[in-house]
Amino acid sequence: MAAKEQDPEIVWFRYDLRLNDNEALLGAAESGKPLIACYVLDEQGANDDWQLGGASRWWLHHSLAALTTALEDLGGRLVLCRGPAAKALTSLAADTGATAVHCSASPEPRGAELEDALRDSLSDGGTELVCYSGRLLFPPDAVRTQAGEPYKVFTPFWKALLQLPDPGPPQNAPDKLEFYQGDLSSESLDDLALLPVKPDWAAEFDEVWTPGESGAQARLEEFVDDDLDRYKKQRDLPDVDATSKLSPHLRFGEVSPRQVWHAVRSHIASGSATQAAAEAYLRQLGWREFSYNLLHHWPTFPTEPFRDEFADFPWRDDDDALKRWQQGNTGYPIVDAGMRQLWRTGWMHNRVRMVVASFLVKHLLIPWQDGERWFWDTLVDADLANNSASWQWVAGCGADAAPYFRIFNPILQGRKFDPDGRYVRHWVPELNDLPAKYLHEPWAAPEEILDTAGVRLGRDYPQPIVDHPAARERALEAYKKLRSQR
Repeated sequence: MAAKEQDPEIVWFRYDLRLNDNEALLGAAESGKPLIACYVLDEQGANDDWQLGGASRWWLHHSLAALTTALEDLGGRLVLCRGPAAKALTSLAADTGATAVHCSASPEPRGAELEDALRDSLSDGGTELVCYSGRLLFPPDAVRTQAGEPYKVFTPFWKALLQLPDPGPPQNAPDKLEFYQGDLSSESLDDLALLPVKPDWAAEFDEVWTPGESGAQARLEEFVDDDLDRYKKQRDLPDVDATSKLSPHLRFGEVSPRQVWHAVRSHIASGSATQAAAEAYLRQLGWREFSYNLLHHWPTFPTEPFRDEFADFPWRDDDDALKRWQQGNTGYPIVDAGMRQLWRTGWMHNRVRMVVASFLVKHLLIPWQDGERWFWDTLVDADLANNSASWQWVAGCGADAAPYFRIFNPILQGRKFDPDGRYVRHWVPELNDLPAKYLHEPWAAPEEILDTAGVRLGRDYPQPIVDHPAARERALEAYKKLRSQR
């Protein structure tokens, strides 16, 4: 009689779709038991209304495909299940006799609720739930004020974080893994239906992105080797490839923040990057940590203004204006270029994100939640904490937010950060032949200049949806009215 296979342990690839520096994988491997690698597509999940947007689903498909290949190279496989996660994992544990489920802990409050429900469900069958850190540099409760309260302002939060010991060095994946050989039922990747079909709006994504751990590592190495030293000086120029573009890889855990942190630190030590350039980039990791701390301590952050007085802000309901913003047809070239880049590539340069967000909430007086929803659906790096914190920051209603009366002038922003117009010309090609002098303000060009450039406003390119000075005054008046009601 053949010996019964040893009871396995499950590695739930929850957020960290990688093999290296994956504490859940390492912890399960140390048990010496055969492993079951599993991913659960939970259409409801821990965030209820925040199901994966379309661009995130595209990325997830390709990330899971890459993880499947990596596991197969080691002699394993990736079991794909549909949620609810607690039910799927409890069933898998019961069917296989698994003694433990290993996963990354969620810094999101509703994720913690899911862990509690899963722990209770698994315990009925004698299965343990083991959670590890990994999604952040430090657990959310690790950085607090001297009074023991969570920080509401970024700069003191960042200074306090820097006083902590450096996060531990990243750990390589085990050289060899033993996998469970029993029968396992699994969905196919195609069964999960993550990719768009008709129309295939993601057709150009493949030209820009390489999802998966190997793509993340290649991008990290390219950034620290070629771009890090010029990051501080050029990060605000949307036509220059000077940002890391690691955000979607971090979002899906294809690279850990600890790997990024130490890769940047090592370039300071080697002298291949200046301290100032490296610290400017690490500060962005700090904003990511801060955003998760906000979400952890204030669970309503994605839907409700952090500053209570903004609950009564006189927002406008204007579906036509919202649609024109979404489609990149506002008549303001830097705004339209950003929105078209977003639609075509699933990503937008960070400086331009601030400009288009400010335009929506201040020039158009459309609620920040509408912009947040659009970004959630169209960004490959859509991240609940970062997305909500960034939109609240721009709208002036979040923690440590930009004052509401700071209203970006899209004309001046274009001239300052895209002075030659290379970014606008790429994404708004109908303006390609306009001189740089008029590119960010085409309605100010003389008729003969427009004729020479082949631009007829209202036909080839829209007239401005609003007049900037008038829109600015309207926004300030709305804010003044809000303050008078306090």
